Amino acid sequence: MSAPLLEVRGLSKHFSVRRRAGWTRKVHPLRAVDDVSFTLDAGETLGLVGESGCGKSTLGRTVLGLLAPTAGEVLFEGEHLTEGDPRLRRTAQIVFQDPYTSLPPKMRVGRIIAEPLLIHDLVPRADVTERVASLLRDVGLKREHASALPHQLSGGQRQRVGIARALAVEPKLIVADEAVSALDVSVQAQILNLLKDLQEQRGIALLFISHDLGVVRYMSHRIAVMYLGRIVELGPAVDLVEQPLHPYTRGLLAAVPRIDARRSAVRIESEPPNPVDPPEGCRFHPRCPIAQSRCSHDPPQLLDWLPGREAACHFALDGPDAPAPVAGDRLHPPGAAS
Repeated sequence: MSAPLLEVRGLSKHFSVRRRAGWTRKVHPLRAVDDVSFTLDAGETLGLVGESGCGKSTLGRTVLGLLAPTAGEVLFEGEHLTEGDPRLRRTAQIVFQDPYTSLPPKMRVGRIIAEPLLIHDLVPRADVTERVASLLRDVGLKREHASALPHQLSGGQRQRVGIARALAVEPKLIVADEAVSALDVSVQAQILNLLKDLQEQRGIALLFISHDLGVVRYMSHRIAVMYLGRIVELGPAVDLVEQPLHPYTRGLLAAVPRIDARRSAVRIESEPPNPVDPPEGCRFHPRCPIAQSRCSHDPPQLLDWLPGREAACHFALDGPDAPAPVAGDRLHPPGAAS
């Protein structure tokens, strides 16, 4: 079996936060990303979903080397990468959340897209104009848009320019960091379909980051659910949405409107804890409807509960809405409840 395109092993990113203690301020670690591991194959979309502030964007930027990791390692095509590794500048790109601030306001669209072509010397200077026009066509824009300034474009058009800029260096991986959350719903659908079409045509892998589980389900082959810096569930998109293992995933699904009457029985009522001072044991246990005494002191590991299904929960097959595996499917993870 060939190595995955991207492999993340035990990746952590901590920030220092000053908090007042009496007359002084003490430095505390904020574990934005805490011991995260996953793989991503060529041409695959891995959706990363969770509440705002759970560490999704920090994880994406640390994977790309935009942030230095505190611990762990990132492998791209089997090779270790380091902070600022020049190999990532061409093989991996990012599409940012806000198309209103991610483009240089005084630079014309043609120059924005041409710049990576010139920096990496990908085409002769005489051919840059035609290459820019081709990239604009690929994302559904016209040649005339090359002369426009970003403020002259709509939000959807700006995000298409951001995608064209990312495609210019022919990357193998694109991190889409909340790439449609700032757009109107109708425009969101256009950008999502554009990303899917480009992925099919070019075989690009996508790390698709969003707080919207419905959008992630539409885009992804697999989904990773993140809570307070850790992945708490990972599995095929259809299976995870139809039969979630982790109570947090079930709570997220309960908030997604459905046409049918079937809704998850689990609800997440309270606000997430302060990430500077996360709970002992399972980080979700103060909000969990099926938590037991063990959960308050014994941190669950991300383990296989069903074939291809991982969850960080001692009672992943218990409680309301838990899947009922056929005989022989349950794997009984070491140290987990059976």
